[in-house]
Amino acid sequence: MKVLERILVVFPHPDDEAFGTSGFLIKQIQMGSKVTYACATLGEMGRNMGNPFFANRETLPQIRKQELMDACKVIGISDVRLLGMRDKTLEFENRSELADVIESIVKEINPTIVITFYPGHGVHPDHDACGEATIEAISRIPMNERPTVYCKAITRNRVEVLGESDISIDVTDVLDKKIDSIRAHKSQTEGLISQIQDKMHQNHHEVMDWLLKETFYIYKW
Repeated sequence: MKVLERILVVFPHPDDEAFGTSGFLIKQIQMGSKVTYACATLGEMGRNMGNPFFANRETLPQIRKQELMDACKVIGISDVRLLGMRDKTLEFENRSELADVIESIVKEINPTIVITFYPGHGVHPDHDACGEATIEAISRIPMNERPTVYCKAITRNRVEVLGESDISIDVTDVLDKKIDSIRAHKSQTEGLISQIQDKMHQNHHEVMDWLLKETFYIYKW
């Protein structure tokens, strides 16, 4: 795996970075890559409040903000941009205005690659809206100057529709850190972490494949 000098990650929620990209990002940062994370919302409408409960609707935004910073510290991301959008409303926001914000960050840091959700294959409406705005932002840049876009596709029919992923990264060597980055989002993942660890002890094939292999589609313009 070659080092990618500058990586811009654009996701809508705290914890999106941990599940499907943290291993790849950890490995890249260890090799010297600089990573910027543009997080559109604070995930303030998240359903989970900790297990047992330690958050409520009023306190959750600041808790999730701190959890995001803790996860980014584990991964090694020091440049975190909070875009201030409202959770679970991105599909209703002005797409071009969100694209304007993303475009300004792209122009500022001149990323080698951009990571976002594949439009239409993000499952959550916020995921798709964020991916669509990111693609719109980059489409404004002349073709020969655009960064490569690595897209996460998580729909069940992704292989049927898109084919096999273009990139597959083995993150076995940084699995402990990846799990720590997921664990940092305590309000959302505390119950999940125990399930993951149980499945790991059972060597559950599907869970181990999800944990150890991070895949991306390269967006075709």
